[in-house]
Amino acid sequence: MISDFFDIFQYPFMQRALLAGLVLGGVLAYFGIFVVLRKMSFFSDGIAHASLAGVAVGLLFGFAPLFTAVVAGVFFASLIYFLEKKTSLSADAVIGIIFTAGMALGVVLMSLRSGYQPELISFLFGNILAVKSSDLVFIAFLAAVIVGFLFREQKKLILLSLDYELAYVSGVKASLYQYLTYVLLSIAVVLGIKILGIVLISAILIIPVSTAKLLSVSFKSLVLRSLIISEAVVLLGLALSYYLNLPTAALIVLVGAAAFLTAVFIKSVSARRAS
Repeated sequence: MISDFFDIFQYPFMQRALLAGLVLGGVLAYFGIFVVLRKMSFFSDGIAHASLAGVAVGLLFGFAPLFTAVVAGVFFASLIYFLEKKTSLSADAVIGIIFTAGMALGVVLMSLRSGYQPELISFLFGNILAVKSSDLVFIAFLAAVIVGFLFREQKKLILLSLDYELAYVSGVKASLYQYLTYVLLSIAVVLGIKILGIVLISAILIIPVSTAKLLSVSFKSLVLRSLIISEAVVLLGLALSYYLNLPTAALIVLVGAAAFLTAVFIKSVSARRAS
């Protein structure tokens, strides 16, 4: 049975899917910790939807859509940061405006391209099985940059997540690190669109971390369990989609949701026994 499970990864497209899934699963789970701490799930969701404009530009003008989506993500993240600083609007209002405007621009641009557009469908709902070798190299490079930054600046980012003012008076360049967090999170989210799509990407940022949070008593265990849960969810979701011939992104999310509910049950049982 175990050998049959690993047999599916003998195919090149499954190998690329596996590598992309594990790399992105790890990056998004790690970044998801800071997203949960800073309550930035709406930001990630907004960037994902706004990046549709970048996908549309790539498809319309013949560029790699993943690259143009990353560029668009960075642009919209910078715009959100600028508007937050220069206006009295709340962060939610700014993100909502960028979210809808970016997606509307993407829809308008896509309407200029006639015919069936399978690439658009794959970016909306994810298609990890269509990851190309060039996509994998691009994803791996940017993932390494993001993880390197998070690992090196982890203490400052934690402090910034918990208390912005305290981070500032402690000598942390709060504005700079906030901007870098926005930019790198936007890149991570757009890369993740390749496996889960615009519609579902926020799930892999939130579910593994929320699940691990129920079972962790320290930040170190939170990081470790978030990574393990995320990688297991991606791996199991990928395998189930192959055997059941069902959408990969949706199954990854459903496996993650099942893991979360299991953690809730375990936590509940443990609390009752302790009382």
